[in-house]
Amino acid sequence: MADVREREGKGGERTGAVAGRKRMLTGDRPTGRLHLGHWVGSIQNRVRLQRELDCYFIIADLHTLTTKPEKDHIARIPDMIREMVLDYLALGIDPDAATIFVQSAVPQTAELNLIFEMLVTLPRLERLPTIKDMAQAADLEVLPFGLVGYPVLQAADILLPRAHLVPVGRDNLSHVEITREIARRFNHLYGEVFPEPDPLLSAEAVLPGIDGMSKMSKSLGNAILLSDDENTVTQQVMRMYTDPKRVRADIPGTVEGNPVFTYHDLFNPDTAEVDDLKDRYRRGAVGDVEVKRKLAKALNAFLEPIRERRAVFAARDGVVDEILHAGNEAVRLIAADTMQRVHEAMGLTYYRS
Repeated sequence: MADVREREGKGGERTGAVAGRKRMLTGDRPTGRLHLGHWVGSIQNRVRLQRELDCYFIIADLHTLTTKPEKDHIARIPDMIREMVLDYLALGIDPDAATIFVQSAVPQTAELNLIFEMLVTLPRLERLPTIKDMAQAADLEVLPFGLVGYPVLQAADILLPRAHLVPVGRDNLSHVEITREIARRFNHLYGEVFPEPDPLLSAEAVLPGIDGMSKMSKSLGNAILLSDDENTVTQQVMRMYTDPKRVRADIPGTVEGNPVFTYHDLFNPDTAEVDDLKDRYRRGAVGDVEVKRKLAKALNAFLEPIRERRAVFAARDGVVDEILHAGNEAVRLIAADTMQRVHEAMGLTYYRS
């Protein structure tokens, strides 16, 4: 595996950067195996962009501590990281084209987070609706300090590699704006060090779960995992929510907003078949079982090469550790350079020799 991270960047910085390309940072909390919603919502966009931009994919393990600080949860994180990286590789993320790294493996993150905490007020953070939503989802009655400061740690993640672009959905634009405000505040006080990163809006809709009630989520039990075997995928599809008014196959049904047809549109390449199913569904000339069986066939055809690639990578001892070691080393080099610039800009250079 060629190590692109050994190229020389600006200022002698040793990184995987290609001159003239903008940097993009995005990532995930380590929650283990990914599902179809991850592919639709973000991963396919990363695969597309990894050769157009200098991409950094962070596995944000420290962020999990804001809602799950228990030691038994921390003990499970390495396994969840491994499963997630195997899915990345199976889906086409190329570690020779992008840098995959673990947040806690870059110690400069904590120092930059501390500095940024001095540049933002508590009322500004409390105005973010996403923080209260996260607390509610985690059944927290009282907001931990770390959860209130979650956007500040995100800002450190983004600005430590001096990223220019952050893929984000419209519901999280406010987090990128916090990062932009912190960058502006730092640059105003101390001099230009950080770019003001721009949000890169995702064009993809949120994939509904098989229950049709909310977005796909493992915690809600409404997900189809990218690594699920053929039988499991078929079983999940046959459980899928459809038009509740159709108690018989001869009753005309609604296609719009019907999760089964949402999935057909996204994953069934046979558009003629999909159009025929929609027409017959509207006329009450096809049953839900046939529509679901054809969806299961299309989904398994989509997932089979992913499952095969995953098995190949999983059989290679140490491949995940090798990729993460290289990515962690690359980002630590960039982080050291960034923090040197921060220290010099702030005047925090005394007693450092």
